[in-house]
Amino acid sequence: MQQRDTVDDIVEQWTRARPDLNPEPMALIGRLRRLNVRVDNALREYFTACGLDSSEFDVLATLRRSGEPYELNARALLKSAMVTSGAITNRVDRLSAKGLVERNPCPNDRRAVLVRLTPAGKELIDGALEGHVRNEERILAALDEDERARLDGLLRKLLIAHGDTEALLG
Repeated sequence: MQQRDTVDDIVEQWTRARPDLNPEPMALIGRLRRLNVRVDNALREYFTACGLDSSEFDVLATLRRSGEPYELNARALLKSAMVTSGAITNRVDRLSAKGLVERNPCPNDRRAVLVRLTPAGKELIDGALEGHVRNEERILAALDEDERARLDGLLRKLLIAHGDTEALLG
């Protein structure tokens, strides 16, 4: 017999309360939402141990994966983070105060600013990334390689169906 999770109980309650409704979509979305909370908590714990919050990690990781010279304009960071410009400014301010990023004027546009990893920021994100990947491996440990590949493909299909197709850096 397959082990039950909390969503099974919720689905049973809905089946009794509203037998006319198909609870399958609620079950899938409910599991995605509950898993998202657990994953966010596991990631937050790790980032805190690194002296960062998840939004700061996101900015540092975005700059790092952009390639040398590890800098982007605020617009590219904004697209990557999908938050307001004020939120990006606050994140960059905090990282700048920690000495992990610096702002430089854009040579092609006097109004624009480039945000660049400092050597300390690159060192921190490079060290944090190794532990981050191990943490993600731990989170996914219940799935074998084939299950991970199937889940990855299915999630990609859903993201594409909901318009998540634009490259974030550029």
